[in-house]
Amino acid sequence: MSTRILIIEDNPANLELMTYLLRAFGHVPITALDGEEGLAAARREKPDLIVCDIQLPGLDGHAVAREVKAEAALGAIPLVAVTAFAMVGDRDKVLASGFDGYISKPIDPETFVAHVEAFLRPDQRSSRAAPAATTPAVLPAKTKHITILAVDDQPVNLSLKRSLLEPLGYVVLTANGMAEALEQARETPPDLIVSDLNMADGNGFDFIKAVKADPRLKQVPFVFLTSTCCDEVSRAKGLALGAERFLFRPLEPQELLAELEACLSERKKG
Repeated sequence: MSTRILIIEDNPANLELMTYLLRAFGHVPITALDGEEGLAAARREKPDLIVCDIQLPGLDGHAVAREVKAEAALGAIPLVAVTAFAMVGDRDKVLASGFDGYISKPIDPETFVAHVEAFLRPDQRSSRAAPAATTPAVLPAKTKHITILAVDDQPVNLSLKRSLLEPLGYVVLTANGMAEALEQARETPPDLIVSDLNMADGNGFDFIKAVKADPRLKQVPFVFLTSTCCDEVSRAKGLALGAERFLFRPLEPQELLAELEACLSERKKG
């Protein structure tokens, strides 16, 4: 039976990253965006483990921990805090609230699952060495050193892409804005570009225009991946500007991998 893990996190990007990582290793994530919703989910689902942010709207993580540990039906469930410690004594406060341990932010995709599983029984831990989403149909040849430039203004989204792609042998370059992305692309022309619409400077539409205007980059396949402009007008505009794909988040990891591999295959045929 798969291990069921409740994640209480109000930041959508962090929640997406943790959900992906746990699911990739065979666990079943249950999600909640605030403390009240998290407590209700814990009482309803009786998960095998709870991962809870400290800074939550309304009922914060400390209050959630006290409530969980006070209830007979929940008190034995391992409870792990996710927190960015900022002051002396914060660690002691977390443990005093009832948490069994903590994981520091920002989340490291390479170690997160291992840290979570340390609080599970051995029979509840994953035996998988790599994310389950990586199927042979979309595995690139590691000897080809395929380079993908990922552009996003949210560091957690860049971490998510790296954790998905690098174990498969891709070389992943990252940038959080248009100027940085163009500089990297011109210095090391990538085999594929995956870009959000929101950036630290400019936007994805401006970025693709600049890419397609550059003779060295105009043939590089370009994929939009966004959660902010999920409408057909934006999609049509992106495709009209030369994007091969305009994908909406949330998107299952195996679907994203399949789309990226299809773009690379189409480029080879072209």
